[in-house]
Amino acid sequence: MSKLIPPHGGKGLICCLLEGAELEEEKKKAEGLKKIDISPREKGDLIMMGIGGFSPLNGFMTKADWKGVCENFLMADGTFWPIPVTMSVSKEDADSINEGDEIALRDPERDEIMATMKVTEKYEMTEADKKFECEKVFMGEGTATAEEFWKIAKDDHPGVQMVMNQKDVNLAGPVKVLSEAEYPTKYAGIYMRPAESRKIFEERGWSEIAAMQLRNPMHRSHEYLCKIAIEVCDGVFIHSLVGNLKPGDIPAEVRVKCIDVLVKNYFVEDKVLQGGYPLDMRYAGPREGLLHATFRQNYGCSRMIIGRDHAGVGDFYGMFEAQTIFDKIPQPEEPGKALLCKPLKIDWTFYCYKCDGMASLRTCPHSKEDRVLLSGTMLRKLLSEGGKIPDHFGRDEVLAILREYYEGLTEKVEIKLHGAATGE
Repeated sequence: MSKLIPPHGGKGLICCLLEGAELEEEKKKAEGLKKIDISPREKGDLIMMGIGGFSPLNGFMTKADWKGVCENFLMADGTFWPIPVTMSVSKEDADSINEGDEIALRDPERDEIMATMKVTEKYEMTEADKKFECEKVFMGEGTATAEEFWKIAKDDHPGVQMVMNQKDVNLAGPVKVLSEAEYPTKYAGIYMRPAESRKIFEERGWSEIAAMQLRNPMHRSHEYLCKIAIEVCDGVFIHSLVGNLKPGDIPAEVRVKCIDVLVKNYFVEDKVLQGGYPLDMRYAGPREGLLHATFRQNYGCSRMIIGRDHAGVGDFYGMFEAQTIFDKIPQPEEPGKALLCKPLKIDWTFYCYKCDGMASLRTCPHSKEDRVLLSGTMLRKLLSEGGKIPDHFGRDEVLAILREYYEGLTEKVEIKLHGAATGE
């Protein structure tokens, strides 16, 4: 019997990726089907359904699932799920597809058919529906009214822009995934399926594993969070996003190099596993923290490290809103349908000159002036502009990799600062 946490949903890993003769047969069939181009976000979601990362999902959500997830964090069958996983098409394409039809889903960037899908439902997404989704998924507790939210969200929130730019009709139905795209080759040794991470955890005899979510280069605070987790768990899974980010974010290849050098020099290596997953960021703050815990459960992790402003963007969310949301979600009684991966809540961490080491707001009695209070956003801004990095913010080996990357850039993106980046 496995000592690992079971996959989410109570049905084991649901993997929609075909292999062998079945894959070849479906590929041939796909050539004769109507082809629909998908967005980068939909491509990432498809691959996660393919490899079991989104268990128990086996396709894009119905309207009942979409509405239940937005309103109550629950799919129509009562399974916990925090963020809609949907696929949109133009009205013109929707009109040419009947419920019951099979279609091929194509990645236009690679001109590759990623999956086939049996359409079980079509439902319109009006502007009001999209706004409803945005307000439920992206609006933080600190925003007093929807009107206040929309004043800034339409221009400044990449997740909101992603939803509002979706096409007019959603298609629902099960998928058969035909490809993992570029990930297995481009990120060989890092990109990982849930079955693979689970196998490694089993081989190492781990049962309590904490996941560390990364979309920024790993600085001292990240390192400290991982070390706290290692003290209370069997090991830590440093799990980097290798899908699309927003302009100005640092590419996955550079971040992976930074983690490699940190693990080699500053960790007990057999207490750490590094992996990558193929999703795009949704920048949904608290809801995305829940999504991170949900699919990390599928990867075999029992804890999700949630620190300051997890998956946040700008000043849309409270500093620790992604921690408190775990206390407010529904707890389905039916076995397997509740979220079992629990948060490892850690306060704001930093280097303190007076403490002469890493500390947190819970352990350090000193003032803001004694602390190195910076975020990944501030680090990117300083590196991009050739600014001086404060002592003790990052390891020298990591900063050398990042400086080399920034010196090689021909175009630089302006990086906006927000409260969390400056310690305000």
